[in-house]
Amino acid sequence: MVSTDRFLAFAAMSLLVIVIPGPSVLFVIGRALAHGRRTAVVTVLGNVVGSYLLVVAVAVGIGSVVERSVTVYLAVKLAGAAYLVHLGVQAFRHRGELKASAIGAAPAARGDLRTGLDGVLVGVTNPKGVVFFAAVLPQFVDHSAGHVPVQMLLLGLVPLSIGLVTDTLWGLTASAARSWFARSDRRLSLIGGAGGCTMIGLGVTVAVTGRAN
Repeated sequence: MVSTDRFLAFAAMSLLVIVIPGPSVLFVIGRALAHGRRTAVVTVLGNVVGSYLLVVAVAVGIGSVVERSVTVYLAVKLAGAAYLVHLGVQAFRHRGELKASAIGAAPAARGDLRTGLDGVLVGVTNPKGVVFFAAVLPQFVDHSAGHVPVQMLLLGLVPLSIGLVTDTLWGLTASAARSWFARSDRRLSLIGGAGGCTMIGLGVTVAVTGRAN
């Protein structure tokens, strides 16, 4: 199957890519600031599931179609960007309602399932993930060893495991800052608005940047 050398090389490459904050990290931070620690953690888990769906797509050959087709790639990118903006607008609009949920006086407006699905959608439409898994992952597969799809599925677990740890740390750090802001209604409203603006800005950035051809 996957040799140790290839496995370690891919792990090193994954770490280098993940260390540079991308849409997933900024999305988790925005959700943590707007909704708190639980939402951030569930978002990370959903994002991991969405990212692994990209790995599965690459393993069965769909990923290469998305990566090579300008039209399909653009559609995926814009869908993800539009959803990020939508979530950011919602977070900004409801920033004044954060005090009650922050102190546990009221249940969160969004359930864990909905939050997780948000993470899945952002993960599966993440342009950085599409390019990485479609263009980089196949380079570390040993075709002479056979079982190429299985190798891809196994290798795909490496960056996802790294991302699970790092994204969770980002989310917990951001939610800790939010807890401090929760001591003041005004400050909490500001940090909730900042989280919404972060997601809106991220959505716009994803829409206007990326591959040109």
